[in-house]
Order: sequence, then C-alpha cells, then structure tokens
Amino acid sequence: MGELYVGLDLHSGNTYMGIMEGGSKRRVYQKRHKNNLEEILQALEPFRDEVKGIVVESTYNWFWLVDGLMDAEYKVHLANPSAMNQYEGIKYTDDRHDAFWLAHMLMLGILPEGYIYPKEDRPVRDLLRKRSFLMRHRTANILSCQSMIERNTGKRIDGAGIKRLSTEDLGKILTDEYLVFSGKTSTN
Repeated sequence: MGELYVGLDLHSGNTYMGIMEGGSKRRVYQKRHKNNLEEILQALEPFRDEVKGIVVESTYNWFWLVDGLMDAEYKVHLANPSAMNQYEGIKYTDDRHDAFWLAHMLMLGILPEGYIYPKEDRPVRDLLRKRSFLMRHRTANILSCQSMIERNTGKRIDGAGIKRLSTEDLGKILTDEYLVFSGKTSTN
C-alpha cells in the first residue's frame, strides 16, 4: 500500500472516517465511529505507517479529536470549511463523500487549512472571547437603556451616567413601573 490520506467528517456524536490511497485514489477504509478517541485510534492503527496526513473539518467540537490524534503522533490538518467550495454544483453529498473529499484535497495539496491553536493557550483565548462577548452584551444593554430613556422622556444620558443609575434614580426618571423594571434589567 502507498501513502494514505485520512478524512474525518466530525459530527456531535460520531465521526465518519474515509481512508484513501494517494496514487490510485482507492478507498481502503470507510466507516462511521462513535466520538471516542480510543475507537478512532484503534481503527487507524493498522494503517499507521502509511498515513501521510489526517484531515479534520473545523467544527465547534474538534479540540478533543485533533489533540488526541496529535498526541498519538499523527500529522493532523484542520480544514477550514469557509474556504472550501465543495458543494458548488454538487447535488448530493453525505458523510462518506465529505470524508473522502477532505482526504482528496489533502492528497492534492489544496486543502484550505485552519490554525490549530496550541492546546495550552486555548483556555486563555476562550476566556478573552467570553469577556469580549460579555462586554458586547453590556454595551448593548447600556445603549438599550439610553434609548428607552430618551424615547420616553426626551432626556439624553451618556453611557457613564447610565452605569451610575440606581433603581431609585430610574424610578425618578421613568414613571412607569414596567419601564423602570426594563431599565433595571439593562443597568444591573
């Protein structure tokens, strides 16, 4: 057997594995596996010495699989799905087709790859992403409260002023209890 290329079509509960021989493009293995690293590594083991590379599509849940494959010393590539034009003009596709498509693109050297962020740095990155997410929501709430006050009273209060408002202050500015409650949820 020559060089082998592996495509893993990862889903929430299972992974479809397609293994293709480079020269002949012959499909040497195709099977759906549970999302269980030991099971996937066991399926790859008979092909280990010939595997040139493994492609995993970048989905929301790829960390465990890519990390496990890399720990097992496989050469892993993370496919960037937003840069692939796989489905243009194709009327039918399934998991088997997708797995072999990934393997084929790797074999041809045209796989658009995503960056595999180092495992040890991901928690800090995720924390920063969460902070950014919370800050965007906080800003949206402040803007919503500003808009509600201006819409109902004609008064303009800047962002810093909105942040300083107490429930009592809101009750003085907004006379309707429902508006006060809405403002309170936006400022606390």
